[in-house]
Amino acid sequence: MKKLAIVTTHPIQYYAPWFRLMAERQNVAIKVFYTWSQAAAEVKDKTFGRTIKWDIPLLDGYTYEFINNISADPGTHHKNGIDCPELNDKINNWKPDAILIFGWYLKSHLNAMTYFKGKIPVWFRGDSTLLDDSPGIRQVLRKYYLTYIYRSIDKAFYVGSQNKAYFKSVGLKESQLILAPHAIDNERFNDSENDNYEGLALNWRKELGYASDDLVVLFAGKFESKKQPDFLLKAVQKVNKTLKKPLKLLMVGHGPLENELLELAENDSNIKFIPFQNQSKMPILYRLGNVFCLPSKGPGETWGLAINEAMASSRPVIVSTKVGCATDVINVGSNGFVFNFNDEAELLDVFSSLSLERLKTMGEVSKKDINQWNFKAIVEALESNLKED
Repeated sequence: MKKLAIVTTHPIQYYAPWFRLMAERQNVAIKVFYTWSQAAAEVKDKTFGRTIKWDIPLLDGYTYEFINNISADPGTHHKNGIDCPELNDKINNWKPDAILIFGWYLKSHLNAMTYFKGKIPVWFRGDSTLLDDSPGIRQVLRKYYLTYIYRSIDKAFYVGSQNKAYFKSVGLKESQLILAPHAIDNERFNDSENDNYEGLALNWRKELGYASDDLVVLFAGKFESKKQPDFLLKAVQKVNKTLKKPLKLLMVGHGPLENELLELAENDSNIKFIPFQNQSKMPILYRLGNVFCLPSKGPGETWGLAINEAMASSRPVIVSTKVGCATDVINVGSNGFVFNFNDEAELLDVFSSLSLERLKTMGEVSKKDINQWNFKAIVEALESNLKED
């Protein structure tokens, strides 16, 4: 059986399930080398301003090892935050047939890319896009640098069309690019009689004071500039001045803009806040809203996996043009809406067009459409390419 080494920083809810699936299928032997040893049990999120410990299992069902990270300031917020001198030797000792590396900018990940180039096939997984590029000398210099960096990889497993365009822009050829679509655990967000997510969400909505005919717009994520929660909040307040029955806005999360958002919403009964919720609550949380909105302006909203989660929860979505998944998963008017990231009037038009009946129908389409973006597609792409190599 061929062996695939996987290098990534720490257990993540979007990756661990397909590591497990790959191990279960037994077509390829895998071992995950985690490089942020300090995040073995919990993650200190600098934007949230708190420590996060996921409440779902992320280390079950596959082989892994945490490599000692000697960085004085460990983390993914700077290139020297991941410094694992033992990494290449540990991988060598396992004798893989190929290596898949997540992200190149961290010190030890880049070292592994260059070290294994020419020894075994070097594969890459990232989700960067060109959405935040602006013309100028810095862009030209960055492109030259990235073209040099990506010479060290043999294949890139791209997550969607915007990511593919990025890889092509830095010199990778069509033959080097394989679709391994960004996905979430769709089944975990699907409802069933045993789970009764819709019923639990209905009870939660009542506790929050929502009536059955209230139309709730949901935002869940970090309260940070790139996601524009303030833009969304102001837009809801503005459109409510024109509507007979006002929209409700539910803001879920924490972050640097939290105090500002609370001030903006002061004395506005149509806007409510609840704290960050852990993973086990998310399938219920998405069902608190009738529509999910991610109004990001970037930079760095490379995909927006919350959109996959909302759609798998049978909810339509509203996204800005700066959200990387917009061109791949949104069918405007069928399962969601797309607006220009800085055009408030466009967003107001979307809000004005909403109705509970329409959103329910669109949510059913969302669930069906997102099913093709699944973990099996990722695993099959990796397995088939390992056979070729």
